[in-house]
Amino acid sequence: MSHELVIGCVGKPSAGKSSFLNAATDSNAKVGNYPFTTIEPNYGITYYPTECPCKRFDKISVCSPRYGRCEQGTRFIPVKMLDVAGLVPGASEGLGLGNQFLDDLRSAHVLLHVVDVSGTTNEKGEETTGYDPINDIQWLKDEIHQWIYNNLWKRWGNIIRKQKATKVQADSILHKKLSGYGTRLFVVKEALERIDLKEPISLDGWDQDQLHKFVDSFLDVRFPTVLVLNKVDQSASDQNISRICSRYPDYAMIPTSALAECFLKKMRQQGYIQYKEGDDNFYTSDTVSTLKVCDEKVKGRLDKLQDLVLFRYGGTGVQLAIKTAVELKKFIPVYPVKNLKTLSCSIKGGDVLRDCMLVSKGTQVREFAGMLHPDLEKYYLYAEGINGQRLGESDEIQENNNIIKYTTAALESVGKDKDKDDDK
Repeated sequence: MSHELVIGCVGKPSAGKSSFLNAATDSNAKVGNYPFTTIEPNYGITYYPTECPCKRFDKISVCSPRYGRCEQGTRFIPVKMLDVAGLVPGASEGLGLGNQFLDDLRSAHVLLHVVDVSGTTNEKGEETTGYDPINDIQWLKDEIHQWIYNNLWKRWGNIIRKQKATKVQADSILHKKLSGYGTRLFVVKEALERIDLKEPISLDGWDQDQLHKFVDSFLDVRFPTVLVLNKVDQSASDQNISRICSRYPDYAMIPTSALAECFLKKMRQQGYIQYKEGDDNFYTSDTVSTLKVCDEKVKGRLDKLQDLVLFRYGGTGVQLAIKTAVELKKFIPVYPVKNLKTLSCSIKGGDVLRDCMLVSKGTQVREFAGMLHPDLEKYYLYAEGINGQRLGESDEIQENNNIIKYTTAALESVGKDKDKDDDK
């Protein structure tokens, strides 16, 4: 599985997944008001906003990200988004585009479940009125659950026999069987701990209920999910949102209007408004003289959007959903530097805080060196934190040690090769 964070947009057909991708990224995913508009998965790049170290170390004026951007101490880190084919009930048994959906899902780290809270599409994504979206949440989780459970249960006899023959711990065996889902060992360990199981664990004593319990726990760790309650500008949405919040109080959920965000971005691009993603307001020619004057039709649509979405919910919710997804998965921004005093990526200076990578919880210091460059891990000597203190190679990277300088046995040659690559 790739080290780069991937956010998966999931949900039933026509819930607004492709519109959300277009709103959150510069992608032009195909949008349609009919099931299975998305056949092949669509990708796009969005940005996770977080406080940049340049603010803490008074280097805002010289901060120079290679990718993304930094605006007055707020770092916008690129994140890949994936919009997969819509899911329908029975997907785990191959109905609809179920098999493709579930295969596409393997590359995602965290899910944004886009739910049409307007009640204008049924469970198959067909146009309707008065549909109750509250059940969409559970059946999507149930379909993913059954997909994983079925794959384990049909091999369960072999799994038990292998543990008996090899005396291997349960977490190692389960990790191997779940590796196809991009799973690391600590994910399996955490899933077992959440259901109060500690080694030694005998899988021979598990029945189907125990396995279902484990799969539920595994899903919570492997695929944490944010509910994106989309189409909040429709008349029936408020009532549906209230009932969903009451039914699922433990879920992270964000009210959104993907189409509103798309429209605001379009109007900004055409010079009619001044708008920043995530804001709860925008400006027109009434207050900014350099903007184009809106005609009555456009002005009416903007006023309606402002009343039904921005004022009511404090924004379109798109940027907040991205931020919530990254933080729910507990990915950490890491800044590799070559000079701890200047925070530059060159020993001689320049390119302050140029590079940043989001890494998953549990990533170790030496492991991260290999993510940056194979030679950094191969010739690894030691790593230092921001105050020059040595970091243990098996130390987990956290917010308090996420600015790292590496020293290797071939530092000079690796540095020269890297500089040459950067100059190309």
